[in-house]
Amino acid sequence: MDKDQLKLTSSEIGSLWGEYVNGTMTDVVNKYMFSIIEDVQIKAVFAEAIEIFKRQKEQISSMLKNEGFPIPIGFSESDLFKGKQRLFTDIFCLNYLHIMTLHGLLGHSTSLGVSVRKDLRFLYDSFNNDAKNMYHQTVDLLLEKGNFQRAPLFYPAENPEYISNKDFTDGFFGKGRKLAATEIISISFNLKKSIMAKTLSIAFSQVAQEKEVRKFLTDSEKTADGQIKTLAKIMQADNLPVPKSWETEVTTSTESPFSDKLMLYHIGFLFQAAQNYHGAGLASAMRTDLVTAYEGTILKNLMVTKKWFNLMVKNKWLEQPPLAPNRNEIASQK
Repeated sequence: MDKDQLKLTSSEIGSLWGEYVNGTMTDVVNKYMFSIIEDVQIKAVFAEAIEIFKRQKEQISSMLKNEGFPIPIGFSESDLFKGKQRLFTDIFCLNYLHIMTLHGLLGHSTSLGVSVRKDLRFLYDSFNNDAKNMYHQTVDLLLEKGNFQRAPLFYPAENPEYISNKDFTDGFFGKGRKLAATEIISISFNLKKSIMAKTLSIAFSQVAQEKEVRKFLTDSEKTADGQIKTLAKIMQADNLPVPKSWETEVTTSTESPFSDKLMLYHIGFLFQAAQNYHGAGLASAMRTDLVTAYEGTILKNLMVTKKWFNLMVKNKWLEQPPLAPNRNEIASQK
């Protein structure tokens, strides 16, 4: 059988569905940011990001149609309220695009990893190339503007060494060894992503229309802030710098440029995506205080996503992904 004629599997359909819904969400935010950005260089990068997703959206839609699946509702211009006051600074917009590009790289790689059919593998490979190109552009521009926050610097040791003491895992009360470079990878990533979640929660809570949505966003801001403080305390105990916050990059506007549905979904997406990074951090942690911190963070994120799910369902805003056939229901129709 021609590999390109294979029927798509449930995993492949699921990946297309997720890429479409999450992509349309980010695209709406990118279009708003493009409309308010004044910096010519930053505006040009956003213009490219919008064009890239326009092409990707058409490719995903075509794949789903050819398989007989409906195109997801996702998000559209109806979730964007134009002409509202500026909510973010240009630099925050660039940082947002950078962080969301990192999420895109992970998402495309995951989708590629579950794909077997050749045309779909090639599709996600091209998506990954687009994301890698956007990553380079955002990093270069943030560096040029002096706003890229690098991880802490280390000084080289004279020779490589083996772990020789079981106290290597002790990190409580400053009695144990200092953080390893392998642990700082995840700490830095998680700090940046929690800072993004906190900043967006603050911005969205200012402009959300529904009282319950505002309450959830305020609570999610506190949860993200707590996670930032937990990891920052561990870094500062080893005299290592932490990324700066972005709260001051949010204006005092109370005019919403987005639907409550989009803002609520976006924060839920960030908390769900963060679980991947917290899990990676837990897997790489070799100090007991780090393990405890990640376990607590993962548990709190699960509580946030449960509240998010209930609120999304209550408002009928959570789109249902393709489901496996209900054989009992089919049989009962006979």
